Formats: sequence, C-alpha cells, structure tokens
Amino acid sequence: MRPFDYARAHDAADAIQRGSATGARYVAGGTTLIDLMKLEVETPSHVIDVNALPSAEPALSQISDLPGGGVRIGSLARMSDTAWDSRVRERYPMLSQSLLLAASGQLRNMASIGGNILQRTRCWYFRDTVMPCNKREPGTGCSALHGINRIHAVLGTSEHCIATHPSDLAVALAALDATVRVRGAGGVERAIPFAEFHVLPDDHPERETTLRHGELITAIDVPALALARRSLYRKVRDRASFAFALASAAVAVDLAGGTIRDARVALGGVGTKPWRSREAEQALAGKPATAATFRDAAEIAMRGAVPQKDNAFKIELAKRTLVQALTEVTA
Repeated sequence: MRPFDYARAHDAADAIQRGSATGARYVAGGTTLIDLMKLEVETPSHVIDVNALPSAEPALSQISDLPGGGVRIGSLARMSDTAWDSRVRERYPMLSQSLLLAASGQLRNMASIGGNILQRTRCWYFRDTVMPCNKREPGTGCSALHGINRIHAVLGTSEHCIATHPSDLAVALAALDATVRVRGAGGVERAIPFAEFHVLPDDHPERETTLRHGELITAIDVPALALARRSLYRKVRDRASFAFALASAAVAVDLAGGTIRDARVALGGVGTKPWRSREAEQALAGKPATAATFRDAAEIAMRGAVPQKDNAFKIELAKRTLVQALTEVTA
C-alpha cells in the first residue's frame, strides 16, 4: 500500500471540499476501497473518511419515508440496517433480498449503501497490476478478452472491456426506477436517474459512473411502486454464500387474474452495468403468466448478448434464472 493522507470529515461541506482535491477518494465501510489500495489497484493520495457525517446531518445514515409511499435511503445507511428495515422488506422485497444475498453478515454490517453501488468490478485482471487492464490503466488493453473470462459480461461489452458489474443491490435499484442524489461543491445537488448513473465501457472503461470528481452521494430515493410489493431477487452463483452472481434477476409483477398488467426486469452477473431490460418488460405486459410467456421474455432480455470463449453458458443461465424468478414471483 502506498502512502496517503487521511482526514476525517466532520460534515458534508468539509468532505466535499477535501474530496475535490486531486487524487482524493471517500471511504465509508471501506470494503472495496481498502482492498484495492492493498493491491495498489487504487492509489489515492488523499482518503476522506465520511463516517462521522451523520453526526452533523443524521439523514445521511437514515431510512425515511417519501411522500406517496416511497423511501429515501441515506448513503451511509449500512446494508444490514437497510435489508432488515420493515418498510424496505414490505414495499420492496427484491431490495431486501438483494442485500441479504450480497455478502456475509460481517460485511453487511460495515458496508454502506452508497459504497455498494460504487464498488469496482471483480475482474481478476483488473485486480492484478501485472496484467494489462483498460479499466485500471486506459490504453493498455483488456487481458480478459483473450484470457480466462468465465465470470465476465455478455451484455454491454466493448472491444476495450468485458468486466461485469458486481453489485446485487444495483440490479434491484435499476428495476425500481431509483434516483441517486448527490451533492457537489457549493452545496449544489443533483438527482441522477439510476438508469443513467452507471455507464457502459465503450471507449473509456475507466469511467464507471456519471459522478463528477468530489461529488458525494447523499441518498438513494426509491419511488412508490405498487407492483414492487410482488417482487423477488434471484441469484445464481458458484457457492451458497460470499460469492458474486454468475447470473441474477430482479423482477416485479403486477398480476391480475393470471394476466401480467405491468412488470419490471433487471439482470445482474451478465452486464457491464446493472442491466434493465425494458424490452422484456414490454413482452410481459398484457400476457398470461405462463412458462411460455416467461421464456419469450427471457429470450428478448438476452438478445444481443456477446459471449466469450469461457462464458457462453451465462446466456442460457441468465434466461433460466429470469424464468425461475418470474415463475416464483407469480406463483
């Protein structure tokens, strides 16, 4: 680990001022950043600890109601607290499930909601500083393209990067039309639709979000969605715990008399960003809740997938995962 300056911010304005410095990074739970610093993948010159901010602004770590029945989740709320919150469990089961399936209890007690959606890819070439990686060092090449790429993405890839986005929570938030609230210099606030928060790698894999340098995530707003009460997050992985998704599906369905009136579909483990499939949602709307309908939607959701030599199995796995999730949620 390389030397760095450490500062504990006492309020949001202080954090943003310090975080605007060149080479500065925020740390909350630290479950991603500290690991990457040890590997010298991340080499910030300044680390700004934001854990004390709720003492000045309690909402940053709280879960609160929004008008109309939505919820606002403070960016420094911990994963465990959010997963077990009664409002989250009742109104958005998929959200609670995605958090409980995401990590061990110890990590969930430490990791923050804001940090979760900012976590970096689990690509082993990204984490090995000996190997070329466009996400770590732009222009050096993508080792995964011709290396071992079993865990990598099949949707949203480019010739420069095929790394998979790792967050389970982000898949559920993508399906729920969430909004990320951020604050920058001078207290200027922005509201970023979740669909626009993460970006595809294209020619710049080093850019993962639309955050500007120094901006601080303050909260995530989840709107009131009646269909979200009938929702589910299904995750398929190599082992039963402490493993990232090979494929996952976040689904919500408005069902009436055996007919799907509306649906939400997002996929994880297969995309370079949390993958919302509006095409699959359109294919489900107005159709009977049958295995044939679910299979058709799954085919549409994975249309355009580009497999690599080791991960073609993910296409069929994702289809089956989505079909199973839809079968369970409409049972």
